[in-house]
Amino acid sequence: MNDSNSRWVWIIVGGCLLVILLALLLPRQRGKRANDTASPNAPSSDTAEDSLDARRARSFRRSTASATAPAPTAEEIVTNKLNQFVRSRRELIHALARGYNAEVLPEMEQFFAAVEAGRWDEMDAIYKALRERREREEIPLSSVKLWPALLETLGVAEAVRDWPSQKLLDYGNSILDSLRPGMVYVGGTDPGRFIPTLLNETAEGERHVVLTQNAFADGTYMDYVRFQCGDQISVPTAEDSQRAFSDYLSDAQQRLQHDRDFPNEPKQLRAGEDVRVIDNRVQVSGQVAVMAINEKLMQTLMQKNPDTPFAMEESFPFKSVFAEATSLGPIMELRARDEQSALTRERAGQSADYWRTTAQQLLADPEAAGSRDVRMTYAKMAASHAGLFLDRGYTAEAEQAFRAATDIAPASPEAVYRYVNVLVEQKRFDEAIRITRSAINADADNQHQFGPLARELNRLKTTQGQ
Repeated sequence: MNDSNSRWVWIIVGGCLLVILLALLLPRQRGKRANDTASPNAPSSDTAEDSLDARRARSFRRSTASATAPAPTAEEIVTNKLNQFVRSRRELIHALARGYNAEVLPEMEQFFAAVEAGRWDEMDAIYKALRERREREEIPLSSVKLWPALLETLGVAEAVRDWPSQKLLDYGNSILDSLRPGMVYVGGTDPGRFIPTLLNETAEGERHVVLTQNAFADGTYMDYVRFQCGDQISVPTAEDSQRAFSDYLSDAQQRLQHDRDFPNEPKQLRAGEDVRVIDNRVQVSGQVAVMAINEKLMQTLMQKNPDTPFAMEESFPFKSVFAEATSLGPIMELRARDEQSALTRERAGQSADYWRTTAQQLLADPEAAGSRDVRMTYAKMAASHAGLFLDRGYTAEAEQAFRAATDIAPASPEAVYRYVNVLVEQKRFDEAIRITRSAINADADNQHQFGPLARELNRLKTTQGQ
């Protein structure tokens, strides 16, 4: 999994699911005006001494000052939004603590203070120390239930730190502006989840429910969602989670048994799926297993909310939702059943055009082109749409989207490997090699990641090329 994918997968894999299985600035209280502290006997602005001409003059000065005041910069807007978000999450973590009868640790308060002050190194150090204490089980279980609010604040702060401010606003608004009223948005990658969360919760208009596909299998996260959004959506219960886990175990055991009984047939266990039987018990671990359970719970969430529209930005493809998915600007709409929004070849072509135009705009923008985070994020989204088009048999449109993805970020793992697979299936080895070489040439450090792929492609070209 590359660095754009959410840290939730690793937290679940390493911790709670070792399956051995989230008005601008809550307005600071403004300093009192001189009139507020004057003697109660001082004349008010409405007395006869305050003439109509004087009041008009003051009004003119205020309107002139407002008209000439410079608009806030993107950096100021983002900083204000971050501070508002931090305060809201600090309030939320105390509300959670009251609800769970839990303690807000002093280090948690220090963490929020560091984020609001923009002291990134201190923020990282405090979070790292808290995480290590959690891993050593030194934090009370009741306080662990506060963790999602802490992690969400960290993710938002990291996006603010790492992204150019204007690009952060452009990206988050491109997602939120695509959503229809009442839509639940499910993010996947860190930027795709945390940036919309920041802008969504500091917006003046409609606010959407924003979730992450990577943490459904974490009971603590689902409790967090229920606490925040339980009056807006029906959230999977602990029993739903256990059922999803049991169903996955049963399915994995059957596939494992097949692979043992029929070693000469194609393997049914997926690459990276760690399934073992120890002392007559099935044990699973790894991100593939976690995401399979997450996918089952995504299905449950949609079943529990049959009339709610959903949209997704994926970190891992959930193939079970592809059948009724369609493109929706930079993201995907799920359960699109009417003819107007259904994914046709024409709509796929329009989406491919969208990504080609987006690639041109990003590469022509020095700020975007100079940011690895920006380019990798957009490239992965384009590759995700290409994967959807492939699933529906729109190969030409998928290739157009893959080309846009590799134009945006030549070394995007998702774009490179998925595009190369398409080309290899058609025995277009020279094109596949060129894509891989471009990935290697984008950065000297990429030789380690893509070098083996280049060698394998050269071997295939020699043995299978025509």
